[in-house]
Amino acid sequence: MKNNINMNELEEIIQTNHRDPHHILGIHKKKEKYIINAFQPHAKSISIILLKRQKEIIKMERVGEAGFFTAEIDKKVRYKFLYEGYNGLSWERFDAYSFKPVISDLDRHLFNKGTHYEIYKKLGAHKMTIDKVEGVLFAVWAPNAKRVSVVGDFCGWDGRIFPMRALENSGIFELFIPGIECSEKYKFEIKTREDHILLKTDPYGNYAELRPDTASVVTDITGYQWEDNDWLEERDSSQPYNKPTLIYEVHLGSWKKSEEGNGYINYRDLAHDLVDYVKEMGYTHIELMPVAEHPFDGSWGYQVTGYFAPTSRFGTPQDFMYFVNYCHKNNIGVLLDWVPAHFPKDAHGLIRFDGTALYEHEDPKQGEHPHWGTMIFNTERNEIVNFLIANAFYWLDEYHIDGLRVDAVASMLYLDYGKDSGEWVPNCFGGRENLGAVEFFKHLNSIIYQKYQGVLMVAEESTAWAGVSRPTDTGGLGFGMKWNMGWMNDFLRYISKEPIHRKYHHNDLTFSMVYAYTENFILVLSHDEVVHGKGSMISKMPGDYWQKFANLRAAYGFMYGHPGKKLSFMGNEIAQFDEWSEDKSLDWHLLEFEKHQQLQKYIKDLNHLYQKERAFWYDDFSPSGFEWINCSDWESSIISYARKTDKIEDTIVIVANFTPVPRTLHTIGVPYKGAYEEIFNSDDSIYGGSGLVNPNIMITKDGEWDGKKQKIQLIVPPLGIVILKYTKQ
Repeated sequence: MKNNINMNELEEIIQTNHRDPHHILGIHKKKEKYIINAFQPHAKSISIILLKRQKEIIKMERVGEAGFFTAEIDKKVRYKFLYEGYNGLSWERFDAYSFKPVISDLDRHLFNKGTHYEIYKKLGAHKMTIDKVEGVLFAVWAPNAKRVSVVGDFCGWDGRIFPMRALENSGIFELFIPGIECSEKYKFEIKTREDHILLKTDPYGNYAELRPDTASVVTDITGYQWEDNDWLEERDSSQPYNKPTLIYEVHLGSWKKSEEGNGYINYRDLAHDLVDYVKEMGYTHIELMPVAEHPFDGSWGYQVTGYFAPTSRFGTPQDFMYFVNYCHKNNIGVLLDWVPAHFPKDAHGLIRFDGTALYEHEDPKQGEHPHWGTMIFNTERNEIVNFLIANAFYWLDEYHIDGLRVDAVASMLYLDYGKDSGEWVPNCFGGRENLGAVEFFKHLNSIIYQKYQGVLMVAEESTAWAGVSRPTDTGGLGFGMKWNMGWMNDFLRYISKEPIHRKYHHNDLTFSMVYAYTENFILVLSHDEVVHGKGSMISKMPGDYWQKFANLRAAYGFMYGHPGKKLSFMGNEIAQFDEWSEDKSLDWHLLEFEKHQQLQKYIKDLNHLYQKERAFWYDDFSPSGFEWINCSDWESSIISYARKTDKIEDTIVIVANFTPVPRTLHTIGVPYKGAYEEIFNSDDSIYGGSGLVNPNIMITKDGEWDGKKQKIQLIVPPLGIVILKYTKQ
């Protein structure tokens, strides 16, 4: 029977160089007979079990000493192999090389074109049944590899056992391995053109080992019983722009720590503790710092190695689904921090995946962030664009995520971002704009918003790039919203100054309204502002202990009244004095002290007031929703403004005093004749203030003031903010 074997191909199998092992292994018709070939270097002998012939057994002939076996049968039937090992053990398995390709020509065409938005259902590791045989289909894109094998405990991590088939003109390798179960660990062993061996985590893997181990883990993410149809229908039948949006930014590993094990709390337990807290506090959304798999805790998840795998630090993919489902059942949206800008250099990850610069650029001037120590995705390559866009869809489709906050957008838009002279390459027009990234964002946002009208695609973009949150058909990048980094920098610079100096920096307080409607902004006080020596929010505040808390209350009140949706990092609401650290829980013990309890109550009441009063959020992105009353009283460091909706009776007036001097007879102009009632005061004694409030309804008087025809007098407390509601008489 040796005459039936192509010895050159056999040698390629033995040397693990064959790109199409199915061509020689498996079952093949030869004239009127069928030849079955197998390769198993750990087998002393192999027999064929013919399943439809009363389990007739045929012993295979050994060819050479490397572990190649062959046999001849007269009719094509289903069969299994019975292996006898040198150690005396035996095992059975269906022949992995007896199955036809699974990934279709259309799948490959769309992927290579960059438009297969569900490619994650094809590439990776997927439980399936083929010809009534259960197993796992493994598939990976590695176009420049000489050979790719699936390795794991099921084959002793030996790359000779399960070499994969290269699918023509696609760069995709696939192999269906019968008998593989969920929880099996695996990697791809890649032989490069230079015959180097690489062990790589599955780029499309749905689950991974807990760090520091790095193998992918077979899992089945289908079949979860979701209970959030009402939430999703309501979300996608409406626009997010005219809704209340209060985002609580969370790092799951340090919101609370477990006292047992490695300190991590399971997604399911976090769901109940965190969601119940967020709901009680009055937030509308949770934004999770990256939960995709990452090797280094100190990266906070921003250096991703498993883009399709919720980190195993907190449990399984099903556990994370439970978390999202529980959020939705409690009317809390879930946003994910998403990192398409760069990836780390960990050897098991995406870097030089098949021995070449596959996911990154070959030229380090294009493919590397020299100051970050990370690699840059090559968004000029269709398959990389497909990888990233499919990953965005994956989180929205499979985990019902309500939106993505896209990290480090500016670093993608500018070729010279974070680089010194000589460290970057201009585009084809000689400019610094990354044209591939621009098209990527337009493609990403347009296709997502075609399917999901109600999701939030949010850009963390720190420059003045025009049209980030404008539609692609008008030249924008197509994001729904953008972080307002300018407001954040100006406001924190202002509020951290001693009150006596603030009058000289009044422009920092008001300048944001010059550009407030150029984008759909979210005002942010994020994790980035309470780390790396910047100090916590309360520690940024000047003055004595009382003044620090008063300043912080006034700061938050001003933020809530300013146009734009709102985001605040965990711990901001309890006035944590220490900077945030991923190594420990938030300082919840501070709530044993009255001042911290009072600030938490202040934020809770402010959140609920924000949701109740339409003027806070109804018209955030149009000039018709905001009106300055007095923005020029720099000498007193007092500002006043109105927030409006399509209904006059929704109007609220906000007056903020950023000095410790109380103003007991302060006059302001108001937009309408009638009555104004104080509905919130940061100086209320229940919040730790001095109790300088306005107990009586204020009736307007005729008279020109602040450019208005009506005016009122009110008490404006020291380092305080007053919110008034308009009512007709």
